[in-house]
Amino acid sequence: MRVLVTGARGKVGRATVAALQGAGHDVRATDILPPVFERADEGEADYYQADLTDAGDAFAVVRGAEAVVHAAAIPEPTKNPPHVVFQNNLMSTFNTLEAAIRFGAGRFVNLSSETVPGFFFPERPFLPDYVPVDEEHPIRPQDPYATAKHFGEQLMDAALRRSDIRCISIRPSWVQHEGNYERNLGPMIRNESELSPSLWSYIDVYDLADAIVLAAESDLPGHEVFYIASPDNVGSRPFEQAVREHYGDRVEVKTPLPREDASGISVEKARRMLGYDPKRSWSDYLDQRGRLKQGVSGLFS
Repeated sequence: MRVLVTGARGKVGRATVAALQGAGHDVRATDILPPVFERADEGEADYYQADLTDAGDAFAVVRGAEAVVHAAAIPEPTKNPPHVVFQNNLMSTFNTLEAAIRFGAGRFVNLSSETVPGFFFPERPFLPDYVPVDEEHPIRPQDPYATAKHFGEQLMDAALRRSDIRCISIRPSWVQHEGNYERNLGPMIRNESELSPSLWSYIDVYDLADAIVLAAESDLPGHEVFYIASPDNVGSRPFEQAVREHYGDRVEVKTPLPREDASGISVEKARRMLGYDPKRSWSDYLDQRGRLKQGVSGLFS
């Protein structure tokens, strides 16, 4: 397929471009960053600079795409003014989806977020009703990032009512790669009392990219929402014991768990409907002291 990847210079976009090309697709990449006016590397995807909050830019880059993977976004709400995060993330989604509908693209893969239920950035305390969190969990976002992502999922629902496009929203957990595992997850491995806003869940960027390829290639009708996380938790701790130790009875643990060291986020729906089969773990990158293993390399090393 001819696939457009937005946010292609970000960590998710870069890995997704590589995975789609590896699967044999013709990829066009776009981001807000300027292009480099040099000879392209062999096999490098075509790149176009675009500001997707501008409808004209969105229509220009979407034209001709058979599928769109929309990964472009300000990735969290704490380093930009709230109105900037909300406006950028929601309007870029609206404009890109609108262009995909008008040009007749068959599939739209929307990168949503695990934060939609209320994780990570609440101004007032938040705990999930139960763990592992799944797609049926109530939605109670507080911050502009999670709220915009929730509205983005609603835009997918609206698209189905007015067009033949098929949509998949991916809710990735905290995305890790060889360049940030030690920085982000290392402290939780060295200190088991270190808490995680999403109960020690994470996702490897290459497993996430594989899931996005499955979504882009999928024939699933309608709009489906999938959590994408690694099946284990950071540090591979006994999950139920850790939840009881740190949160007591404030969070229900739904049993039986899929594994003793389960993630705080369930990926069973993605396994069942997408064929999601993650292959990587934090322990492929970090030792038991939370330090990067020698010889680890990849796109981000």
